[in-house]
Amino acid sequence: MDIGVITRLVEGKNTFEEVKKFNLKVCQLVNWNPSLWRDDIAAQVLRDMKSTGIRVCGLWAGYTGPSKWNFTEGPSTLGLTPKEYRASRVAELKLAADFAAKTKIPAIITHAGFLPENMTDTEYLPVLDAIKDIGAHCKKLGVAFWFETGQETPVTLLRFIEESGLDNLGINLDPANLILYGKGNPIDSLDVFGKYVKNVHAKDGVYPTDGRNLGKETPIGAGKVRFPEFIKRLKEIGYTGELIIEREISGSQKDDDIKKSIGDLTTWIHA
Repeated sequence: MDIGVITRLVEGKNTFEEVKKFNLKVCQLVNWNPSLWRDDIAAQVLRDMKSTGIRVCGLWAGYTGPSKWNFTEGPSTLGLTPKEYRASRVAELKLAADFAAKTKIPAIITHAGFLPENMTDTEYLPVLDAIKDIGAHCKKLGVAFWFETGQETPVTLLRFIEESGLDNLGINLDPANLILYGKGNPIDSLDVFGKYVKNVHAKDGVYPTDGRNLGKETPIGAGKVRFPEFIKRLKEIGYTGELIIEREISGSQKDDDIKKSIGDLTTWIHA
């Protein structure tokens, strides 16, 4: 398993300087501004990849409109579930897939939102149709479409992938998100959807302690993921993809935590 980090797409600047400073060779590229899905930016990314030798394992694609990372407003603002934003976000994610194809990035990744748990929910089929629309567009381009875990239970995500009928859908497993949203245990989740896991975020956190607020992110190793066991289970199911460190804080502490995580993850991988 290669260790990498997340880096943000920046216009007019070498996108991968953030990766180089950690002496890593792989990353996920993230962008929440669809206006940057342009040919000139694609050419910039290709130049930056060549000059630095950095490999991009996935393009994390955001979208316009509100995105509230909580239990109260999250269901009505995140991903493809809010019908008032669905059409525009489908179009934006298709543009992201076009950008991925131009830059030879193998997959796009996104949060699909609080996917309906109930198959009789009136929004269940419309959300599934939106996923199929994006996935089919990706497939034509030779690009995969991966869901980052978080707002849905593992079995719900499995159901949407199965019912799509597409073979280019997969999972970017963020083990901390399953904990932060109280949706599952990341080690046990591999029993449910392990064969679809194509990429993994290395992030940690603790469970919610009340019914209105998410759990809290922690440095890797300080939360409830139980990384040595988690990595062992990934090996058992044959996972050979990347571990992409995600630390959602800013400042010098973020760099310190990432550096420590690189060392810890290396130890656990080779244990």
